Amino acid sequence: MRISCHTWAFTDLTLSEALGTIARMGFRHVDIGSGAHVNASRTAANARRAAADIAEDLALYKLQVADLYLMLPRISSPEEDKRQKEIELFKALLPFAAALPAAGITLSPGLAQPAEDAEAHDRAVAALREMMSAARELGIPLSIEPHLDSLAATPAEALKLLDAVPGLQLTLDWAHMVCQDVFHEEIVKLIPRARHIQIRQAARKQLQTPFERGRIDIPRAMADVEAAGYDGAVCIELMTTVGWHGMMKVDPLRESLKLRAAMKQQPA
Repeated sequence: MRISCHTWAFTDLTLSEALGTIARMGFRHVDIGSGAHVNASRTAANARRAAADIAEDLALYKLQVADLYLMLPRISSPEEDKRQKEIELFKALLPFAAALPAAGITLSPGLAQPAEDAEAHDRAVAALREMMSAARELGIPLSIEPHLDSLAATPAEALKLLDAVPGLQLTLDWAHMVCQDVFHEEIVKLIPRARHIQIRQAARKQLQTPFERGRIDIPRAMADVEAAGYDGAVCIELMTTVGWHGMMKVDPLRESLKLRAAMKQQPA
């Protein structure tokens, strides 16, 4: 199993420093996301140059990009100009993803909209179909992450989107499921639709906890991932957005090493 580590755990460092830190911990695969390390608009303006700069560090540290997360959540917005801006920014970033190269791209399914907005799903579907078509032209796999506060936070909502967009896959974040009290058996059913998997310790109503306080049986989860025939990478994704859905502050070095060790254990 390929184990990746997300640069989002190290937003207090430059991207180069984060990549070096991840490499020194012994990882050979890395997830990179837009935000603190990659400004989407500036990167899109000079996509290949930006990718070349990062590729130099990737080569130096012997790292491969398991996933590129592009935070473009307004694809479900009722405002057409906002939706179109996200779609065009995505297309402008595709050469960046291809040049890294990234094994695939993760997107938000779009922010949740008011319950009375019955057309939000259709807007997200239309945007994702257009983005899927553009990504397919460059041979880049595309997936959505069913995350809290999104249009597709639950397994049922996520699968509904996947069924509406041919070729679209899942980035399965175990913690987002556990935080909603989705049971292990239901999470496992999503693995066959997954292109990428993210994991960290979490509990009900706590999107991130220190390792010892988490409720995820990591060895069992990884055993079921392997049993399902999953052949992608599993990313240790630690976050610094403390307080969001009960997310707790953790030591990224300590947590990453504990999680990786647990991922390699046999289930009891």
